[in-house]
Amino acid sequence: MAQKRKKASDKKPGSGGAKKDRLTAADIERFEQMLLEKRREIVGDVNTMEDEALRKARLDATGNLSSMPIHMADLGTDNYEQEFALGLMDSEIRLLREIDDALQRIQQGAYGICEGTGKPIPKARLEAQPWARYCVEYARLLEQGYVTGQERSVLDFGQEETEQEEDQNEPEP
Repeated sequence: MAQKRKKASDKKPGSGGAKKDRLTAADIERFEQMLLEKRREIVGDVNTMEDEALRKARLDATGNLSSMPIHMADLGTDNYEQEFALGLMDSEIRLLREIDDALQRIQQGAYGICEGTGKPIPKARLEAQPWARYCVEYARLLEQGYVTGQERSVLDFGQEETEQEEDQNEPEP
């Protein structure tokens, strides 16, 4: 039992995590293929939704009474479905932009690096969300409103909090 503890404590802190989070050329190629596949899927979905939404709008605009709903509730349902489709398209288009940005970061050699901290983004996060631009810790800070997306400086999370506290405690001139 004591030997097991000793072996675990013999490892140097931080020696195992940094290497497994670094992306190899094969990793980057695999993530690029994932991004391109997701991009193709989204473009197809957006085109389908757009065609459906515009088809209904064109039928309404032409005055074709054969496709005109008879009841006012049907009109409301049609409007709801069109608004819903347009909302989905908007979400998909935003995701498409994120994917395009990630593909651009691959071309620039900056893929897999957190834009907020400058640290490597763990592979597990990239597996789940290959277009991720922030590590989990920084994304959490963004969601909680501690930092804004505009801030692109390299942050040390512990140091940042103490600096903020010091700034609040200093008297104004």
